[in-house]
Amino acid sequence: MIKLIACDLDGTLLTPDGELPEGTFSVIGKLYEKGILFCPASGRQLTALEQMFGPVRDKVAFIAENGAIVSCRGELLRCVTIPRETVLRALAEVKKLPDAHPLLCTPECAYYEEGSQPFLEYVAASYISNAQHSLAETARTERICKIAVYDGKGPENNGMKALPAALPDLRVIQSGGNWLDISARDTDKGNALRFLLKKLDVAREECAAFGDHMNDYEMLLECGHPYVPANAYPPLLEKIGTVVSSNAENGVLREMERIAEQN
Repeated sequence: MIKLIACDLDGTLLTPDGELPEGTFSVIGKLYEKGILFCPASGRQLTALEQMFGPVRDKVAFIAENGAIVSCRGELLRCVTIPRETVLRALAEVKKLPDAHPLLCTPECAYYEEGSQPFLEYVAASYISNAQHSLAETARTERICKIAVYDGKGPENNGMKALPAALPDLRVIQSGGNWLDISARDTDKGNALRFLLKKLDVAREECAAFGDHMNDYEMLLECGHPYVPANAYPPLLEKIGTVVSSNAENGVLREMERIAEQN
């Protein structure tokens, strides 16, 4: 019997246009009635997730900022931060890269200094609570749980070639599209899910998870029932999971509904 479903959003549950598929809240309601807790697991900020799932926010858990933040039914359960001096060192390394724009993420807000138009458009669209501010000052005064980097050259050709070696004490991972995330070494969706399962006394075999990219890999390993959509990042498709229809076909939502009906 499934008791918890953890689900990535972009490229997984969301449509190719970045929208929740029609009927999402209805399916979450069916899961809730069957005693299954739904948990969006995303690189997005907690504020944005709470807004996206507003009609059901009191019935779900959230894994935000790629695992740095965990909340359940309105209660903040976990927030993993990066030491201030480490944040400053990471910012210095990011600034060495061409066309790379950092964003400092706190539990309450995302801060940026400047950037190119695609970066600023994404910030406005995806970080509901954001502000333009000195990043050095922000690092000294705020709790930083993640450094998101918009890599205009493409992470595989730019940031991912330099940052993992330059920042060996931190976790650097491509999170989708032109974005990469820098976080505390042990921060990922898998550790966050393990924490949540223990907190709620849910066994690994009672958990299902859906993800499409390498920042979902540890989360998929932590559950007894891993799924990936057909549109997933090819290296992930080769590694793990039962394949469901693509996000363009609402494959994840359909599988969640099937789980609710069979539970």
